[in-house]
Amino acid sequence: MNQEMAAPEIQLGGNIPHFSVRLSPTPRGARLARLLTEQQLRTWELPLETPTQIVAELAANAATHGRVPGRDFQLLLYVVGGTLRIEVTDTRGDRLPRLSPPDDEGESGRGLVLVAALADRWGVTEGRHPRKTVWAEIALPAPEPDAPCSGATGGLSPRNSRVKEPHQAPPLPPTAPTHPRG
Repeated sequence: MNQEMAAPEIQLGGNIPHFSVRLSPTPRGARLARLLTEQQLRTWELPLETPTQIVAELAANAATHGRVPGRDFQLLLYVVGGTLRIEVTDTRGDRLPRLSPPDDEGESGRGLVLVAALADRWGVTEGRHPRKTVWAEIALPAPEPDAPCSGATGGLSPRNSRVKEPHQAPPLPPTAPTHPRG
């Protein structure tokens, strides 16, 4: 299992494109997380399929395993350099996710396996009690010169947001050993 000890409450600067929303830990909230992610990625003119699938899995886990009545989960998306980071924070810090082989007969247990397969890196951050954040990072493709972005490929459009060059980007939050794509 991978864990980070940094607090998940990240203060993002004005030059870092980000999106954050709190949602109810219900199937409807998980679905809304996926739909809002898709819309935000379209706005940023970023690839849709992989990040949206990762959000769907992490939000479903927050609604299923991280649910505490009366407490929302938070979705945070941000881009630093050429990396999209997805974070889902819930209030069940006592239930840390474990990557384990799914039961062939079971109807669940495949979410983190999919996240591990789709993300370049992923992990868990223990936050202030009772929070935890499950995060995933995806390397974004470099935009092709003079190619219009369709929302399916490409990078951030200068008209929507500004991103610093990778060598100027602020570092991501401190990490412990991570799960490489596997």
